[in-house]
Amino acid sequence: ADMPPNLATPVFIAEQARAMAKSCNLTTNIFGPEKAKELSMGGFLAVQAGSEFDGQFIELSYKSSNPAAKTIVLVGKGVTFDTGGVSLKPANYMKGMKYDMSGAAAVLGTIQAISKLKPEINVIAIAPMVENMPGGGSCRQDDVIVHYNGLTTEIENTDAEGRLILADALA
Repeated sequence: ADMPPNLATPVFIAEQARAMAKSCNLTTNIFGPEKAKELSMGGFLAVQAGSEFDGQFIELSYKSSNPAAKTIVLVGKGVTFDTGGVSLKPANYMKGMKYDMSGAAAVLGTIQAISKLKPEINVIAIAPMVENMPGGGSCRQDDVIVHYNGLTTEIENTDAEGRLILADALA
């Protein structure tokens, strides 16, 4: 979470997650905007649309050796930098917005620890990674998007990006 946002892009974080998953024997399902479009993940797509970096939806899974083990899901917000989109934050509020991906970093670190501790539970870690930037493709106020579960959202403020990506991740 402390890396500079020009280095810790959604694509970089996804590459790190793939490497971690391989070394920790975790199952991976990581995809970008094309698959998100197929899945109608409108929140995820709307937030990442203004960035030059493709959003990456990260899902890592740990499977216990116990066939009767229960499953828990961890979901963390992964906004590698948050300008507010077209609802641009004042400059003095943008300092530290690289930390908007701390929830996702915590989730990824937690599943890494779980893979080493090998508890008798199954764990799925979900980290939608995006950058919220203003740009020609950015979502706007009054846009209506369709989420993964078929529900719609009318965007009133593009600085509500966390709720939009988490809606798709939770669904």
